[in-house]
Amino acid sequence: MTTTETFPRKHRRAALATGLALLISAGTAVLPAQAAEANQEAPAVRSHSNDTYSEQEIVHEAGDVFGGAAQGMADAVHSVFKKYGEPNGYIKGEEASGAIVVGLRYGSGTLFTKRGDKARVFWQGPSAGWDFGGNAVKVFTLVYNLPNKQTIYQRFPGVEGSAYLVGGIGVNYQQRGNVILAPMRSGVGLRLGASVGYLKYTKSREWLPF
Repeated sequence: MTTTETFPRKHRRAALATGLALLISAGTAVLPAQAAEANQEAPAVRSHSNDTYSEQEIVHEAGDVFGGAAQGMADAVHSVFKKYGEPNGYIKGEEASGAIVVGLRYGSGTLFTKRGDKARVFWQGPSAGWDFGGNAVKVFTLVYNLPNKQTIYQRFPGVEGSAYLVGGIGVNYQQRGNVILAPMRSGVGLRLGASVGYLKYTKSREWLPF
């Protein structure tokens, strides 16, 4: 007795092929959607701004100024970055100062900005406080929120109580409006009391500190 197939073999093959095609097309439709969703959920990589200096760049430039005080300098730079972030300029220079309660400070250096600006800078100013002695030191100043190089030429009051030592590097802050300066100095006899007062930044040397 011969059994009659109710669903011919060729029809079953056609149905199986059609089913596989549907599964493959559904899979290819789902995979891009899943990939897109994964891309949306992945955190964006935080890139360094082209308008500011990275911490590594500043450590390198400050190292040219301070030389052997590399570790203390790196710690000082890190502490400033932790407080204010990335600067858009810096000043390399040196200064001499002296005081018997009331002091005077004179310095000179070169301003560099991330935009490629470069300018000669001089500074002078009085200081007051429990402040004795004299010294000549290298200075590296981080500059924040400077819109252009001409803005540096004005008086910057010291932020009272902001002076501290990190690894032998003295740091204090000066501010006028949104522009913030963070001078860093190395050497013995750092006279941190000199941070109380102001510094006047000029295009040429001025001997009168007022």
